[in-house]
Amino acid sequence: MKFDMSREDNFASFFDAEKEKHIFVESFDNETFEVLIGTVEDSASVGSFVASNDEELNSKIMELYNKHIGGR
Repeated sequence: MKFDMSREDNFASFFDAEKEKHIFVESFDNETFEVLIGTVEDSASVGSFVASNDEELNSKIMELYNKHIGGR
């Protein structure tokens, strides 16, 4: 799975076809980001974090993805 979100984005969604799960990332201030995992109809928050740049943002999304979906 590859994440390519920018800190300037307020929302992004990704889909893991193998696991059939959506990963939603949202932010209201472009500093604190919340990650939700599930389906379009039913998703749950798996964590939030502060990111100071795009690289850190995508790295932290990957950490939560690996922890909760079991990515590679």
